[in-house]
Amino acid sequence: MGKGGEDYGKREIVSPKPSDREVFPAWSKQISECEEHYKVKKGSGLGSIDVERRRKIYGYNELEKHEGQSIWSLVVEQFKDTLVRILLVAAVVSFVLALYDGEEGGEMEITAFVEPLVIFLILIVNAIVGVWQESNAEKALEALKEIQSEHATVIRDGEKLSNLPAKELVPGDIVELRVGDKVPADMRVLELISSTLRVEQGSLTGESEAVNKTNKAVQEDADIQGKRSMVFAGTTIVNGNCICLVTQTGMETEIGKVHEQIHEAAQSEEDTPLKKKLNEFGEALTMIIGVICAVVWLINVKYFLTWESVDGWPRNFKFSFEKCTYYFEIAVALAVAAIPEGLPAVITTCLALGTREMAKKNALVRKLPSVETLGCTTVICSDKTGTLTTNQMAVAKLVAMGSSVDRLRTFKVDGTTYNPSDGKINDWPMGRMDANLQMIAKIAAVCNDAGVAHSENKYVANGMPTEAALKVLVEKMGLPEGFNHESTSRSALLRYCELWNEYEHRIATLEFDRGRKSMGVIVNSKSGKKSLLVKGAVENVLERSTKIQLLDGSVLPLDQNIKKLILDYLQEMSTGALRCLGFAYKDDFREFETYDGNEDHHAHALLLNPCNYSSIESDLIFVGLVGLRDPPREEVSDAIKDCRAAGIRVMVITGDNKNTAEAICREIGVFGTNEDISSKSITGKEFMELSDQKAHLRQNGGLLFSRAEPRHKQEIVRLLKEEGEVVAMTGDGVNDAPALKLADIGIAMGIAGTEVFFLFI
Repeated sequence: MGKGGEDYGKREIVSPKPSDREVFPAWSKQISECEEHYKVKKGSGLGSIDVERRRKIYGYNELEKHEGQSIWSLVVEQFKDTLVRILLVAAVVSFVLALYDGEEGGEMEITAFVEPLVIFLILIVNAIVGVWQESNAEKALEALKEIQSEHATVIRDGEKLSNLPAKELVPGDIVELRVGDKVPADMRVLELISSTLRVEQGSLTGESEAVNKTNKAVQEDADIQGKRSMVFAGTTIVNGNCICLVTQTGMETEIGKVHEQIHEAAQSEEDTPLKKKLNEFGEALTMIIGVICAVVWLINVKYFLTWESVDGWPRNFKFSFEKCTYYFEIAVALAVAAIPEGLPAVITTCLALGTREMAKKNALVRKLPSVETLGCTTVICSDKTGTLTTNQMAVAKLVAMGSSVDRLRTFKVDGTTYNPSDGKINDWPMGRMDANLQMIAKIAAVCNDAGVAHSENKYVANGMPTEAALKVLVEKMGLPEGFNHESTSRSALLRYCELWNEYEHRIATLEFDRGRKSMGVIVNSKSGKKSLLVKGAVENVLERSTKIQLLDGSVLPLDQNIKKLILDYLQEMSTGALRCLGFAYKDDFREFETYDGNEDHHAHALLLNPCNYSSIESDLIFVGLVGLRDPPREEVSDAIKDCRAAGIRVMVITGDNKNTAEAICREIGVFGTNEDISSKSITGKEFMELSDQKAHLRQNGGLLFSRAEPRHKQEIVRLLKEEGEVVAMTGDGVNDAPALKLADIGIAMGIAGTEVFFLFI
């Protein structure tokens, strides 16, 4: 097998078959089982011979390029409409008769060809527009490829290859991932090099937060969100680095399945309600015109067909072909006159005017019939994250210590974006921040690795969204009296955070890990005083705290009563779907009293082992907590009220957590504040296991499907359409794409989406 391959290079290696991979749940197996199944060792990787063998079985790690329809087939499709066929037949007959009249009369009359030529021109323009629209839709599948990684760091033959093309990966490859890397294939996490690994996979799973990954096996029946030991193609590493084993490539990956679902949905597209009505109208018109023309022609049969009656029987028939064609022309002329050849043009004009009006309201329409379909909608299935919500974390509530141990202060924080000027803190003592609030601001600003950037008229987070939201909070808090506001650039987006970092210089970081669920930084203030600033899960931070800081900065012991009061606030905030973070500090730890970041200092050795972090973060002073969330868009509540007034049902289908989704649905009006939703809120997995799925969909009022995978969303839309509903699907992620394509009308939301999403309208 090459370097480090040991006995793996001395025996015949049999690669697993595709069917083996499908029944081998790598996420639920121990690492040793995965290595044995894929015949590979973590330190050496695959050998070049085995790579070639596996590539012959699995092919390249890339999405299939489905052959689109030929131009000719697209042109033919444009003439499947009944009205268009009638017009086409009428035009052909008119042309033939005009040509016949010209030959009979000896000279061609140009005016006789005007009518058929005008009809042909209308049909040609209609076909050109239709072909252009259909060819654009094919680009959706190609756009999916743009979110895939192009290169990967792979271990093969015991050597590390830094820039191997991602398409050359095969199952069994050992890949190293770092912060900022885009995952090139579906992989099992073998080893965490850093203490934590977080992946942003919201576009695939619909989760509103970056997900912590582990190298431990998880349950075999876990849904895609529960596969915490797997990283998926197209997602991004936002924290940490790791070693992974490639388990699925190409079309076998989760994003490959989405690609296939989009293709299947594209093949099963149905006519819009308007087109169905026009077809029905065309069929009825065809029958009526056919009968009338036949009657008109038969009424005049005596003029071109005569006979004599002998002994009561017709004899000596005389037929005049010239008169027959003349009266046939009259019948055809009547048919052409009865056909509304201007109807397609009128419909196109009306729809174009509709798209123009929608464009004024920031809605871009790619296909004209979508305007009419939107007006016929009976059910709207909406994604939550990024559609009903902003997909930007924001602090909603700040809880600080009061003037005594039995009092807490709460501040409601407005704003839904990463723009520091978006919203304010209600009842905030601007410029008169007490010692407790100052400490909260300091921890939020300094114990933080994120940032916020402003580009293309929007504010985006650099790093963890929760940390970016904390820095936005600091900007809204302002600075206390006595701070030098001129020590940093006035134009800086996070100027107050920069000021805090100037006053408190970070000299060491205690990285977040799953065990203690907190992050700490050791800082050296301008006064020369060392302190430890900590933020993390409230329960864990509170458990390691022995004191609390009050409003005036005084420090008192943390007793059970105040701890219960804090935990009660925590429970209330968590019930409201807020993600809570606690803040604490420590300024009396002798081992770091003289530490300045020098590696030769005796305390530096303590920081090299993450096992010491819990003991360092002990005897803390608790100062407060915040509640964060992915807030709903301001206009959503009114939009849902308008939908209900119009008789449109609203269903929310999200990959996010059930409790979070329920809280958001109550807030925006999908459910009433005190409504019993036990039968209306289920997970995607639970829905798929129902014996009568359609009965569940028939319930009155709103419905919620949480932890939904792309296939769940597509199935829900399919069943609704079978029930006769006209379904609109809204979404902004790759996980929404199959349902967007299958729905009667797919509505791509937001300004941050890729071309994948905007091609379904």
